[in-house]
Amino acid sequence: MSKDHFKKPWRDKNRFSASGGQRYGRPLRAKTPHRGGPASSSGENAEGPLVLFGLHAVEAALKNPKRRVHRLMLTENAERRLIEAVGPITAKIDRVTPRDLDRLLGPDTVHQGVALETEPLPEPDWDELARAADGRPLIVLDQVTDPHNVGAILRSSAVFGASGLVMTHRHSPPLNGVLAKSASGALELIPVALVANLARAMEELREAGFALVGLDGEAETAIEDLDWSRPTALVMGSEGKGLRELTRKTCDTLARISTDGPVASLNVSNAAAIALYAAMRARRK
Repeated sequence: MSKDHFKKPWRDKNRFSASGGQRYGRPLRAKTPHRGGPASSSGENAEGPLVLFGLHAVEAALKNPKRRVHRLMLTENAERRLIEAVGPITAKIDRVTPRDLDRLLGPDTVHQGVALETEPLPEPDWDELARAADGRPLIVLDQVTDPHNVGAILRSSAVFGASGLVMTHRHSPPLNGVLAKSASGALELIPVALVANLARAMEELREAGFALVGLDGEAETAIEDLDWSRPTALVMGSEGKGLRELTRKTCDTLARISTDGPVASLNVSNAAAIALYAAMRARRK
């Protein structure tokens, strides 16, 4: 794939707004609409230093040479556990109490005695995502706002072999805190590209040879019947409304996840895991 295919649309400030609906899976005989998990308020991806917390998220960040660490805050117990996991820690450690972290992060935050102030990771170029694909699908998220869901999708991407994740600057959760903890270290492993105009980014992917497959429970094609032999971008919509109209129209194909049970819907992160598993099985064949 030529680098000319990739114009880095996240640098384009033009945006669009459209609406639509989507379901990721359905029973073979039912047609109840999909409902994802509860959506959090949409957030801009933070500029400047951000805070990660939780042992797995911080351990993975410390192991990532691309992370620029500003401040590492640890309780005495967490410091022992983190040294067991990563070995000697070169970053300066600020010893804190659990109450200190409760005040910093909020009393309901499960921080496990560790917090890391760091710079955002550098965004990948389109050609970097193309090289990383190597037969593995790329995940494209259309305004999925719940950080728990995006974190879980990143974790499934690391488990089943997605090449990267694309989502919008706006109407996406910040790449820190709750998302990073839900990803359990996968934020450090899966490249994430933030774009201004999703439809334009999808067109760029098509020009680069990607098949654009939108997950929709009403689709005629079952996901297990897809041709996974070419580079594929799996496009998934928001927890509530699903794919927006323009996003759906930009896809080359719509596919559903076949189910056969009394529940008619799938959470977006569960749907992503099933789709990635289907792609992995197809690659192994």
